[in-house]
Amino acid sequence: MSPSLLNISDLKEILESLLEEFFNENKALFLVEFSIESFKIDIKIDGDKGVKISDCIALSKHIKNHFESELDEYNLNVSSAGLLSPLKTHRQFLKNFKRKMKVKSKTGTDYIGNLINVGNDDITIEWSSREPKPVGKGKITVVKNKLIAFDQIEKANLIVEFNKL
Repeated sequence: MSPSLLNISDLKEILESLLEEFFNENKALFLVEFSIESFKIDIKIDGDKGVKISDCIALSKHIKNHFESELDEYNLNVSSAGLLSPLKTHRQFLKNFKRKMKVKSKTGTDYIGNLINVGNDDITIEWSSREPKPVGKGKITVVKNKLIAFDQIEKANLIVEFNKL
């Protein structure tokens, strides 16, 4: 098939099938994001135990092996979602259970805390706050948490902390 006969919707359908096949064979890896825009195919993957360069290469080869010259005019980019990239999938939240993160809700409120629960439709973030005592002077530490539905999350990022020596 010549490149001109392969339209974007056909290409997308073929790639979706190849991605599904690849992830069925590589159960510890999963798709985070996939797009085709003006001769660029961008695929971001993640893994339950992280992503190695060899995983990206294997997926790239898996895709290229199913085409002859149809992808010659496209730039195929397969990469890891990355530590600082926003979390986008349910499985990424599961992978990062108990880690510190910043979640921005669609109402504009930011929540910073530890991910203590990942449900089918929501997550729970927990943090400590210093507040005035109900009676008397001084402050006490209060543990708070917030249940946030996935459809109410605008953006969620891990907070990377380094231990001081």
